[in-house]
Amino acid sequence: MTRVAVLYGGISAEREVSLSSGTQCIAALREAGFEVTPIEVGADLAATIAALTVAKPDVVFNTLHGRFGEDGCIQGVLDWLQLPYTGSGVRASAIAMDKPAAKAVLAAAGLPLAEHRLVTPEELEAADPMPRPFVVKPPNEGSSVGVTILREGDNRRATIAREWHFGPHVMVEPFIPGRELTVAVMGDRALAVTEIATHLQFYDYEAKYADGGSRHVIPAQIDPRATAAAMAAAVAAHRALGCRGVSRADFRYDDTAGEPGRLYLLEVNTQPGMTATSLVPEQAAHVGIPFPALCAWMVEQARHGP
Repeated sequence: MTRVAVLYGGISAEREVSLSSGTQCIAALREAGFEVTPIEVGADLAATIAALTVAKPDVVFNTLHGRFGEDGCIQGVLDWLQLPYTGSGVRASAIAMDKPAAKAVLAAAGLPLAEHRLVTPEELEAADPMPRPFVVKPPNEGSSVGVTILREGDNRRATIAREWHFGPHVMVEPFIPGRELTVAVMGDRALAVTEIATHLQFYDYEAKYADGGSRHVIPAQIDPRATAAAMAAAVAAHRALGCRGVSRADFRYDDTAGEPGRLYLLEVNTQPGMTATSLVPEQAAHVGIPFPALCAWMVEQARHGP
């Protein structure tokens, strides 16, 4: 029987999401017939390494989200321990988590991106860095942590800048009207296109994880040409970044002038959520892959190294 250690929790802003993802994956892996050792990760890295040493897993199932979990840090530790693990390796993880670096790679691959600027908090406090509405986001966080839309008449800019605690830079992008789309990639296969509708201001952390925060329409009711373009772009982005296993590409789709609209790739998630409300398990189920089978496939694809 294959021994699988599941890493969950972590010390990022997404700890609670990771705990939920890990709990669901532990149950699914056991249902799929694996011998599972849950390892809740905290600030003591030596304790995590010790737990892995005791468990002697054949594979590590990584469900850590956010900084230190999907930015190449834990991947580097697992490479050093020579333990195969699910998901992308150090390089792809680090680049995808660094939004400006990822945009450079994706732009070189010819993918459709929104323009962006990097400014300091002081510059943001002093003036609008681009015409409103625009989006303010950390360059290296996930799950929409720290993301805000500033529209005409919104006076929060200076407060956001003064309270900024996500590093020395702020990433600014124009707000793209239209719809929120996402595409899961499993190996070299795009699974489906989901439209994410929310009654909240945008698809933020609460919309992602709170009950009733969002509504998923699968398959998205958009022009078939847009569906094909989104699926092709998701696979191309997965390859360009060097991802492996499962990834999820997020898009804005501007159809305000009619269909087919214009597609913009926002980012690629190398450690997408695996919670009860998450998009990847939902898309897998839509194409006939139950959650335990999805987790088993991820175990089969596990490796270490670049």
